[in-house]
This record gives sequence, C-alpha cells and structure tokens, in this order.
Amino acid sequence: MNRIWNSIVGKLWATILLLVSFVLFIVTVLLLEFLDNFHTNQAEDSLRREATTIGKIVVDHENESAMQLIIQDILDNETNALIVSSDKNVQYSFHKGLNEKKIEKKILAESKFFTNLKVNEKIVKEMILPSLKDSDVMEQYLVLVHPYEVTEGIFNSIIMYQSLDAVHRTTKRTTHIVFLSAFIAFILTTIFAFFLSTRITSPLRGMRQAAFELSKGNFDTRLPSTQNDEIGQLATAFNQMGRQLKYQMELIKQEKEQLSSILTSMTDAVITFNRDYSILLSNPQAERLLQKWYFANGADEKVLPPEIFHMLEHAISFSEEVEDELELAGQFYGVSISPLYSENSIRGAVAVLRDMTEQHKLDKLRSDFIANVSHELRTPISLLQGYSEAIIDDVVTSEEERNEMVQIIHDESKRMSRLVTDLLDLARMESGHMRLYKDHFSLIPFLNRVLNKFMQIARDSNVELSLSYEENDNGTILFADDDRLEQVFTNLIDNAIRHTPNGGKVVISVEKKKETVDITVADTGSGIPKEDLPFIFERFYKADKARTRGKGGTGLGLAIAKTIIESHDGRITAELAHPSGTVFNCTLPLGPKQADLNS
Repeated sequence: MNRIWNSIVGKLWATILLLVSFVLFIVTVLLLEFLDNFHTNQAEDSLRREATTIGKIVVDHENESAMQLIIQDILDNETNALIVSSDKNVQYSFHKGLNEKKIEKKILAESKFFTNLKVNEKIVKEMILPSLKDSDVMEQYLVLVHPYEVTEGIFNSIIMYQSLDAVHRTTKRTTHIVFLSAFIAFILTTIFAFFLSTRITSPLRGMRQAAFELSKGNFDTRLPSTQNDEIGQLATAFNQMGRQLKYQMELIKQEKEQLSSILTSMTDAVITFNRDYSILLSNPQAERLLQKWYFANGADEKVLPPEIFHMLEHAISFSEEVEDELELAGQFYGVSISPLYSENSIRGAVAVLRDMTEQHKLDKLRSDFIANVSHELRTPISLLQGYSEAIIDDVVTSEEERNEMVQIIHDESKRMSRLVTDLLDLARMESGHMRLYKDHFSLIPFLNRVLNKFMQIARDSNVELSLSYEENDNGTILFADDDRLEQVFTNLIDNAIRHTPNGGKVVISVEKKKETVDITVADTGSGIPKEDLPFIFERFYKADKARTRGKGGTGLGLAIAKTIIESHDGRITAELAHPSGTVFNCTLPLGPKQADLNS
C-alpha cells in the first residue's frame, strides 16, 4: 500500500480524486441548496396560486356546498386551508389528518397574520405545528395568508398550510440523485485517473529504470521515443544525455588513464593532499617513499616528516608555492609543493619530490675525483719541478747525481702517464665508448699465460703463485675479449703479489658451472679491512694509502677491473679469506656456444 502512495501513480490518482471530490462537494452543496430553495419556492408559488383560486371561488359562488366541493378538489392531500373572518372566527376548514384544533389554534394565535392586511397581499411564514399523522410530533409547515375583501372595509383571510415534509421528500429524492451522480462521477474519475496516470507514469517508470542503469554505468541504455508530447521529448533528451554521459565518461577515463600512466612513469614522487593534510593520491614512487618514512617512524604511525608537513602547511595557509632541498633519513630530496585551487578556494596541495641522493653522490664523487687526481698528481709534479730546477740551476755536483735525478724525473713522468692512461681508459669504459673484441678462447691456457708474466716477480717477492682447476675444466671455452680480461687479471694478480708478505701464497682457482665460470684470485696477505670492502672498487679509494703509494698504485685498477667485468655481463666481488688475506671472485658467462655444448 505504501508503495502505491509513494509512487507517482498514487500521487497523481490521489491529486485528481481530491480535486474532483472537492469540485463535486462544492457543486453538490450548492446544488442541494439551490434545489431546496427551488422546491420551497415552488411550494410557495403553488400555495399562492391555490389561495388566489380559492379566494375567487369563495367570492363568486353563493352555493356553499358547491364551493366547498370545488375547494376540496383543488387542494391535494398535503395541503390544508382555513377561511377565517376578520374577527378570527373560522368559517370553513378544509383539514385532512390529526391535530386540526391544535393547528388552528396555533395559526390564529399568530398576530402577524391579522394586522395591517391589504387586499391581495400574501403573507408567507414557516411555522412549527403539530403533525397531521402523529399526535405528539411537531413538524415544520409552510403557512400562507391571503386576505380578500368581502364588503367595503371588511376582510376575510384564506389561510393555506402545508407540511414541508413533502418538500423534504422531494429534496431527499433529488439529493439521492445528486449523490448517485457524484458517486458515478467519482468512479469514472478513478478509472480515468488510473488510465491517465498509467499513460503518464509508464514511460516515467521506464525512465526511472533507465536512470538506475545509467547509475550502474550502463550508458548504452536507450528509451523508445514513440510519443510526440513532452514525455517523448523527455525520452529523446534522456537518450541524448546517455550518449553525452558515455562520451564524457570515456574522456574522463582516457584522461585518468593518461594521468595514471604519466604519474606511474614519472621518476619523481607525486603526492596530492587534501585541505586537512590527508593524502588523496600518490604514484608508486611516492608510495615507496611514504612506506620508508612510515617505517622510520614506526609501522603503525603514519606521520609525514616535520619538514614536509611545515612546507605543506605554509603552501595551503598562504597560497604560495614552496620549494626547498631537504635531507630526510640520509636521503636528499628536492621538494616542490604547490596549492590546488577549486575556483577561488584552496582545496589542497600537490607535492613533487625528486630524489637528489644520486646527484649529491655524483657531486661528491666529482669533487673527490678532482681532489684525488690533484693529490695523485701533486707529488710527481713537485718531484719533476724540484729535480728539473736542480738540474737547471746546476745544483748537482756529479754526473752520477744528474743521472739519478733524470731517472727520478723519468719514473715520475711514467707514473703520471700511467695515471692519465688509466683515467682515460676508465672514462672511455664508463661512457660506453669501449669496444670489446670478443672471440672464443680456452680459459686455462689464457690464465697460464698471465701467470707466466708474474712468475719472476713472485719468486723475487718469495710468494708462491699457482693455478688450481679440475681436469674436466681444462677445455673451458670463453667468449670474451681476452686482451681486456688479461688487463683485469694482471691487475688482480699484481695487487695480490704486492700485498702478500714473504712466504705467502697467491692462488688462482677455476670452477666451471652450467652457464658461468668462477675465477678467484686469493692471497694470504694482511687482507683489506672489513669496513673498506664495499668501497674498494671506487676510483682512487685506497684502504691503506701509504702502503699502496709506496708500491706505485694509482687507486684506479680495481675500478677499471670492475668496469671490464661488468661490460662482459659478469660480476666481481671481494671478501676476506680465512684466516687472512683477500679473495677476489670474478663470475663470467661461458658464451652462447659453450652454454649450448654444456646443455
């Protein structure tokens, strides 16, 4: 039931019924009032006509019997009459029913009927008189007094009285007819209202269902527009709205996907904040950065760093773009926060954070590189300058001293040449300009050739130099640039011999795997301090600078070795040996042909 009243059908039906019912009520009330007055006026007119007729009969007829018969014929069953003289004596009484004397007494007691009478002036009044049918019941009567002149100056009166019950019965029958008509009109109105509301609401229900489909994202929903009225135009407008919504949603989806792709592909972290400083949107880079911040503050405490929060608060409060470079949790970030506007009000802010840590490292590496190069060049340049000035100023006293100074100048110039050559090779490798001439060669003969170059140096240093491999590894084939790899292992073996004391060992080991081969260079020297191991492959890094410089090192050999191994898609690592010494491990791919043979 509630569903009907809450629907437009029920509301439209109730509205039409209320309107029609109100109109019918007003019309019925006015019509009943009119009919009641009409029937009363009809009764008065009938009494007047009958009174006039009776007056003429009384005056014209001398035969009383005939006069009474005629008057009785004129009067109907509901109408009674009295003929009263001027002194209120009843001359003739034409009464049908009970309570004749009581009625006469009541009428004769009315003084209005017998004062200031004029010929043909009729007096009409409604009175409460005893009933003609019941002895103890009072009814409403219509009483008419018609005076007529008997002789000059003497007036008699004809008094007509009729019960209004007859009028009421007529009015009641008329009322029944009116109510029956109203009821029929009500039923027809109900049928018409339901028909009209159905005609109107049927397409509206279709529109409601289509609107629900649109709200679910089904923008292909269409309505039939078979009518040419406002509802048909509304259906056409609804279909156009659906097409436009679909087009707009496609545009929004494309823009959203485009924005998501842009944010995802950005290397910078982008975070969008609401006005209450809550996070609305962030890209994957920002998510990782936020997780790092949250982890630093505790897993359950999702708090922004105070520096970021203060910048965000300033940007939103003062509507200004804020830029700064901050150090957060050991990382350097370039932060730019701009306010977001919704018309004229600020609805939040967007923050762009760029990780400047690598740039800071590169700047530090550049400054360290300049400092290291300057430091490495300062000593040979000072020696060259000092000894050359001594020769120019003839400070030397003998040819032997002169030759010694010239030899020192020659050695230092060679040292500067090696340093510059290493720097050029390293720069060429890191810039990608190094060209590798790869070819297939046997690994064991290659390593034996490299070891033979250091056999005499090892014997002079009282160091045992050996190569260790399995018999089935003798046929290991590499696809690589043997000249560059020789540069790597020459550097590693030279460092191992130089840092191994008398009686020590340097062992080169080979272990072939399925697709790679591991080549290790292990010594029994003092080893590299554990805290220096992560940095030994950096340029100019020396765990013991005094030790290395005295033996001619430039600090670039391991950096060059690492670059060459990585250019061959390999890996080089360093670790401490047990109980002493250092182990360098080089992992190189066997190459496509050798890998196919092994498989």
